[in-house]
Amino acid sequence: MKKGIGQHSIGDAFDSFMLIKESSRGVASNGKPFLTLILRDNTGEIEAKLWDITSDDEAVFVGEKIVKLTGEVNQFRGKAQLKITSIRPAQTTDGLHVSDFVEKAPVEKEILMEKLTEAIFEMKNPAMQRIVRAFIKKYQEALLTYPAASKNHHEYVSGLAHHIVSMLSLAKEIHHLYPQVNKDLLYAGVILHDLGKLKELSGVITTSYTLEGKLLGHIPMMVEEIGHIAKELQIEGEEVLILQHLVLSHHGKAEWGSPKPPLVREAEILHLIDLIDAKMNMLNRALENVKPGEFTERLFAMDNRTFYKPLFEE
Repeated sequence: MKKGIGQHSIGDAFDSFMLIKESSRGVASNGKPFLTLILRDNTGEIEAKLWDITSDDEAVFVGEKIVKLTGEVNQFRGKAQLKITSIRPAQTTDGLHVSDFVEKAPVEKEILMEKLTEAIFEMKNPAMQRIVRAFIKKYQEALLTYPAASKNHHEYVSGLAHHIVSMLSLAKEIHHLYPQVNKDLLYAGVILHDLGKLKELSGVITTSYTLEGKLLGHIPMMVEEIGHIAKELQIEGEEVLILQHLVLSHHGKAEWGSPKPPLVREAEILHLIDLIDAKMNMLNRALENVKPGEFTERLFAMDNRTFYKPLFEE
């Protein structure tokens, strides 16, 4: 079985098919146009440059197209980059499909849904339970399919559900350790906090931001929708306001996208476990691709740091 791009090391030759996730045009210092390609398969993604392009190249090498490449994995500014030797569009006779190149969550959709249902059954507060149930019923299909982000963490099929279920496990352990925490509120916040991404993001294959996502963002959209759902269910009271606050504040700071900082205990915990799960997902996946005694490539979302994999992890 051929290695995916995620299993290639710096200096390795590459000869396989990949999916173009993104394609953007640039102009080199010599005045000649080039394409920056973000290429992916089901093990990861890599950037590549296609130099001295023609107008035909611009029309052919676009997002969601499968291509056959040969080249070498190099390093540029601390990140892996594919130096292209040859590239051609895939042909129907190659028997490939876009879905072959999409990374999937390591947990099956059925198990993710089972974990979500278990958490909802554990909730005792009728108002919060009804609100959460309504959202799951409305968005179940998309929730079990969408990524949690366009890049950086859980950016794969079922990534959003995987992120939520992982956070629920953290929330459960925190409640055991600190029983004063309102478990229903924390569970509800975990399940709802990122559902606005179902409107913010375009989908699974070549995930980008929708117009609503660019102009509004998932946090304001979700705060508004909680209010609408509560009104439809004829639910009034502080629970609605506090749930809106948890969503509004889960990024923690204004510079990270939250209009308000956490001002409720469960809001602070939600923010922290969201950070933990996102960072652990990034680190675990990056470290999977390096050998003991080596550093990962620079991780932009982790302050552009590289992380070392200790020898004793063998």
